[in-house]
Amino acid sequence: MNSEELLAVLAAMGHAQRLRILAQLADGRLYVSELARRLGMSRPLLYMHIDRLEKAGLVVGNLELSDDGKALKYFELAPFELRLNIDTILRAMQADEVTPEGRDAAEPDEVKEKGT
Repeated sequence: MNSEELLAVLAAMGHAQRLRILAQLADGRLYVSELARRLGMSRPLLYMHIDRLEKAGLVVGNLELSDDGKALKYFELAPFELRLNIDTILRAMQADEVTPEGRDAAEPDEVKEKGT
C-alpha cells in the first residue's frame, strides 16, 4: 500500500456515516434499499458514501437479479485489516519511492535524443 492508497482508506473511514455503513455490512451483504432504510439515508447519499468505500477497497458491490426479475445492487465488506502505526506509514512512504516501472523515483529520467 502506498501513501495515496493509505490516505484513501483513512479518508473513507474518516466519516461517521461511512463507519455506520461498514458496521451494517459486518453482519453480511445487503441490497441498497435495505441498507438505506436501516441507516435512515437516501439512496443517492448512500451511493456517494459507498462509492468512497469501494474506491478504498473496503466494500464490494454486485448486481444481481431477484426472482421477479428486478435488478438489486448488493454490497458487502471486502476482507481488510488496517493496522495504523509508524511501520504502516513508513511502508507506504517506501512504496512511493519505487515507480511502477520498478525503478527508484530518485533516479533521473533518461534523456531522449532529439530527432529520434
